[in-house]
Amino acid sequence: MNPVGLFLVAAGIFSICGAAFDWDWFINSRKAAFFVAILGRNGARVFYGILGAALVVLGALMTLGVLTR
Repeated sequence: MNPVGLFLVAAGIFSICGAAFDWDWFINSRKAAFFVAILGRNGARVFYGILGAALVVLGALMTLGVLTR
């Protein structure tokens, strides 16, 4: 079991939750401001949801040993 994969799954779930629950502190953060300016608030939420899903898939594949570092 790869601990990096577990970290990626956790980060992906966090990103999905931040987008789905529309957490103000998540979307209004300094690092997300670029995506909000370019895509708008709802576009940034979609972006972070897709990013989170990609991180969950990547982390799961790493944890299961399909992908290696």
